[in-house]
Amino acid sequence: MQDAMTERAASSCLAGQGANGRTLLAGEPLGRIGTMVVRLACSAAEIEAAQEVRYRVFREELGNRAVAAGMQDRRDADRFDDVCDHLLVMDTSLEGPDHRRIVGTYRLLRQESASAAGGFYSSDEFELDRLVARHPHLRFLELGRSCVLPDYRSKRTIELLWQGIWAYVNHYDIGVMTGCASFHGTVPAAHAEALSFLAHNCSAEGAWRVPAVARRHHPMDLMPTEAVNARSALAAMPPLIKGYLRLGAKIGDGCVIDHDFGTTDVFIVLPVETISARYINYYGAEAQRFAA
Repeated sequence: MQDAMTERAASSCLAGQGANGRTLLAGEPLGRIGTMVVRLACSAAEIEAAQEVRYRVFREELGNRAVAAGMQDRRDADRFDDVCDHLLVMDTSLEGPDHRRIVGTYRLLRQESASAAGGFYSSDEFELDRLVARHPHLRFLELGRSCVLPDYRSKRTIELLWQGIWAYVNHYDIGVMTGCASFHGTVPAAHAEALSFLAHNCSAEGAWRVPAVARRHHPMDLMPTEAVNARSALAAMPPLIKGYLRLGAKIGDGCVIDHDFGTTDVFIVLPVETISARYINYYGAEAQRFAA
């Protein structure tokens, strides 16, 4: 895996011409707030450091039981890492080399890279391949493995991640963002009000509907509409899911229990054209400063 990762990281630093004709170089800033900067990883050391951050959050903090390639080295790693781009938030005020300044990360899997890997990561839980097939003229981007270290879970860290994602989306002419988002724990009933709110108010419909794969499908409409209090339902949702909803995302049909990660997963569908103009103006203006 190390040789493949090194080759991938090296090529990412040298290439990346998008639909707009510009080159997005890994290592170049895509956003900055104070001492914090967001950019793509450009070395094996940075990718491994991002995997270490993921291990600290997913394994040590949240207690997932997944058996992954890098667990013996205290890294959360799998085969998709070799074909993904890794978005990093770094605190430049920290001492040491850049790969020791990583405080947050997001994994980005473009459609063409997913094809090379044999499919998207989320396809094991949701019927993403069918969604892609229904929209042949749009480019899909799967977002995953989002995590931020506890001391950096703030508005500005999330804003930086989205500045980086927006620059990336514009560069590669992405039409749809997708991916799994999680509630902690493996008992959907523990999140009955929040899941029911999503099912009744935020479901992707028509050509955008994405059901969970039949063998893993669990219903989300656990409470009748009239029994759901919107304010308390939203308050009970993880910040990542609320962030997606603010951008205009819709939710797939059914949830999936991931026993390895100890989560209840829902599927996010976010066509770029549906993103609220105020968010495009906000994130887009900042991203263009660095990606132009």
